[in-house]
This record gives sequence, C-alpha cells and structure tokens, in this order.
Amino acid sequence: MTVDWLAAVIMGLAGSGHCLAMCGGLAAAMGMNQSPLRLLWYNLGRITSYGLAGALVSGALFSVTSLYPDTLIYLRAVAGIMMILLALYLVRWNAALLWLEKIGAVFWRRLQPLTRKLPKTNKHGGHIFLAGMLWGWLPCGLVYSALAWAALSANPINGATFMIIFGLGTFPAMFLTGIFSYKLAHIIASKGFRWIAGLLLLGYGIATLLIALQQLQRIA
Repeated sequence: MTVDWLAAVIMGLAGSGHCLAMCGGLAAAMGMNQSPLRLLWYNLGRITSYGLAGALVSGALFSVTSLYPDTLIYLRAVAGIMMILLALYLVRWNAALLWLEKIGAVFWRRLQPLTRKLPKTNKHGGHIFLAGMLWGWLPCGLVYSALAWAALSANPINGATFMIIFGLGTFPAMFLTGIFSYKLAHIIASKGFRWIAGLLLLGYGIATLLIALQQLQRIA
C-alpha cells in the first residue's frame, strides 16, 4: 500500500505543541547556554528512535498482510480512528490515548534508569545522541498514533521513513524551543494553535476512516 507521506508531515507539525508539553522542557534545558549542535544531536537521536519503532511495527505486520491482504484495510480504519482520537486529545476533549501512554509507561520504566547513567556534563555528541534515542521512547499518544499510520506500509523501510518524516515535522519546534526557550513554546502550546492542529487532524482522520469503510463494504 502506498504510504501517506503527507499524513506524516501533518501529524508532526500539528503535534508540535504536544511534543513541547511532553519533552519541550528537556529541549529547552539542553539549549540554554549550549551550542545548537548539542540540541541537534539530541533531536537526531529522538528521530532515529522513531524510525526504529516504525521499522519494527511495520515489519511485524509484513508477514501478516502477505497472508491476509485485507488486513491493510482494517489497519487504515484503525489509523483513521487514531488520528481522530489524537485530534480530540490535542484540544483536550478526550483522554482516550492516555491508556496507550500508560501501556508504554511500563516499557519506559525499564529504559528511564539508563538516562541517569549518561554523563550530564560530557560534551561528546555520541552521549547526547544516545540520550535523544532514549527519550524517543518516552510514552506518547502522538507517537503511537503516527506508528498506526506507519504500520499501514507493512514494510520496514517505508515504516521507518514515515516515522522519520514525522519526526522531522516535530523538529522545528523542538529545535527552536531549545534555542529560544519558552517564547516559541508559548505560541505553539497556545489554545489557538492546538485547535487549528486538532481540526486539521480531525478532518484528515474522518476522511481516512470513510475511505476504509468504503473499502470494507466492497469486500463484504
């Protein structure tokens, strides 16, 4: 199935406000009195983890969809629903995605101690990159929604590429916040921005779900 790269860009840009709420404080802390290069390494590590997650999820579904091609239609319906829930999540109308973050928190509790073992003052780019990779696995409903879309490809390479593009969509806000701190965060985390992003994702999610429902009717 053709991967919807536009969905990756939209989710990344529209979800920037949520990213700032989740780990923007860390980005700002790393940017204060630090070179932009350090913040760049951090974000590259975070996006790398997104790519790995996309490859794992879509790769796991490769054999399933090979045997049962119609599975992709159901995945499209799930992806549409996840985007609708994400839209409601961003405008704070619905906390449906929180249960996914709670599930992810079980895995995160095993990774979090590793962040404390990384050198706090070492300026080596490799350490910052590893820190970014670890924080890339932070439980996040936005990332899980993007992974649902990455799974549609049922192809490790396409799934990884989707998540990398998604990560690049979040990059401008996270990178600039680290440099300019809370000025940008105040704008992107504002109610107006959240509503615009939420409505955009809501429309995209509904359209996707309707397409999936039409496809299900054809195979019924």
